[in-house]
Amino acid sequence: MRRFSKAENGWMLYDWANSAYSVIISTAIFPLFFKAGADAAGISSVNSTAYLGYTIAIATFILAMLSPILGTIADYEGLKKKFFAFFFVIGVVSTAMLAVVPYDSWLALLILYTITSIGFAGANVFYDAFLVDVTTEEKMDDLSARGYGWGYIGSAIPFLVCIVIIVLSQLEILPLSMTGASQLSFIITAIWWAVFTIPMLRHVTQIHFIKREAKPIVKSFKRLGRTIKDIRHYKPLVLFLLAYFFYIDGVGTIIKMSTAYGSDLGISATSLLLILFLTQVVAAPFAILYGRLAIRFTGKKMLYVGIGVYIIVCIYAYFLKTAVDFWILAMLVATSQGGIQALSRSYFAKLIPKDRANEFFGFYNIFGKFAAVMGPLLLAVTAQITGSTNIGVFSLVLLFIIGGVILAFVPESKEEAGLQG
Repeated sequence: MRRFSKAENGWMLYDWANSAYSVIISTAIFPLFFKAGADAAGISSVNSTAYLGYTIAIATFILAMLSPILGTIADYEGLKKKFFAFFFVIGVVSTAMLAVVPYDSWLALLILYTITSIGFAGANVFYDAFLVDVTTEEKMDDLSARGYGWGYIGSAIPFLVCIVIIVLSQLEILPLSMTGASQLSFIITAIWWAVFTIPMLRHVTQIHFIKREAKPIVKSFKRLGRTIKDIRHYKPLVLFLLAYFFYIDGVGTIIKMSTAYGSDLGISATSLLLILFLTQVVAAPFAILYGRLAIRFTGKKMLYVGIGVYIIVCIYAYFLKTAVDFWILAMLVATSQGGIQALSRSYFAKLIPKDRANEFFGFYNIFGKFAAVMGPLLLAVTAQITGSTNIGVFSLVLLFIIGGVILAFVPESKEEAGLQG
């Protein structure tokens, strides 16, 4: 078994820690909890799905505005860890607070969910940028993919615990209502996230940085301004970010809206949770496999494999009618959702100047977050206009096609791109 350093293991373990949020809050239990609460408040299923999409769009827009600014400041020596810890604490605390919001207060739930999303995604900006500090370029694809693999395993464990609690409460074996079981799941998520982030906080340090100088905030804005002004010198990065903007938009939208989509098709909450649990289990080895295959076939070729799978997913979604169809769709997504995200992260990390990793990952996240604004809006608007969630998901195929075409013009390495650092 390949030996990893404490820093590498601590970095990968954060994927294990925060992925509980990804599946329980972003994808599975919270959307179902919100949908049920909105239904109790008299909101139609199509509108509640749309409101959730609008909320995701607002949260990601806020972070998109903050990412490059905070990233540029965090490139100074010793600041990356502090920014990471700040957003991590916001995410954990607000996630725990979801447990105390009344069941049918759907608007309050969406507001608090926005705060949790900002904390979760904000911490990820700096977590992703730490990739250049913990390993070498030769190991980035493998390490990034293994992080996602660990994440799926790490999310599956608390998710399974939460499913058991919910099922036992439905069978009246536990003295909890469905609402209480869901709220307990939010607390479990916060605890899991907090405990397994400790190795990251202890062992990962900022190695590549810019030395502190007088008036760091003012200088950070000037540095960010110079980067934007000289963006023509970073054409390969811009092309990659444009490609990423489109295809990751589709990926994120499908992940975040999957339970709402399944609910609209009449699939029970228990069945949806089981499907999503098995999706996590299947996704873990496939994410690691993507990393291993990237070493042999290059990360770019494997990104195309992932894009191709997602195009098939969107087309299949148009014809989806039964629970069996949803199972097939979920397993298709499981084969590629971790791999395409992991290799996008490591691909970009190889192209950027290491001492300005936060600044450039700020742009990476602003493109990703703006994409996450467009995708849910596209799905929500299309679903409301047509009255069909199937057509809303099918509309996302355009994003993958555009992303794949632009990716063809992106070089494989920093040397081919003519970049330094």
